[in-house]
Amino acid sequence: MKIEELRSLSKDELQAKMKSLKDELSKINLERYAGRVEKPHMFSRIRIDIARIKTLLNAKKDKVNG
Repeated sequence: MKIEELRSLSKDELQAKMKSLKDELSKINLERYAGRVEKPHMFSRIRIDIARIKTLLNAKKDKVNG
């Protein structure tokens, strides 16, 4: 997901998106331990998207407080 798409989302939408990404990451982690991962490149992409969302949430928090 691109950063421009994430910037247009509200705080609640970002939190919901992060929850769904974490769920997806745990699902593919289970597949990895079972030995049947179809898309191993998704691990890094999901982690990067989660980091982007956390960064945007922190930035939005700083705007409210600052």
